Amino acid sequence: MNSKLIMISFLFAVIIILGILYLIRKEKINIKYAIIWLLLFGLLALLLIIPHLLTAITKILGFEVSSNMIFAIIIGVLVIISISLTAIVSTQDRKIRKLIQEISILKSKI
Repeated sequence: MNSKLIMISFLFAVIIILGILYLIRKEKINIKYAIIWLLLFGLLALLLIIPHLLTAITKILGFEVSSNMIFAIIIGVLVIISISLTAIVSTQDRKIRKLIQEISILKSKI
């Protein structure tokens, strides 16, 4: 990868990290949901700073090409995010159902 592309990619990762930190500071996003994004883009920045690290990890994990490993990691991260969002929605659904039941009981008492 040429140095100009590495610099642009690194700048993109830093901007995303700063954007996530800004959203956390403004309380637009909960920190426990932002951690995975911070780790992901932090890892990307690290791999851009040390490009030989990606090649070494690729060889250790047994992938033929670095891009195949990157796609596998991306798919894995998306699956983890999907599962965590499903758990969050399920929890919120239970809380909403309980709240509706409590409100109905209070309305019947009035």
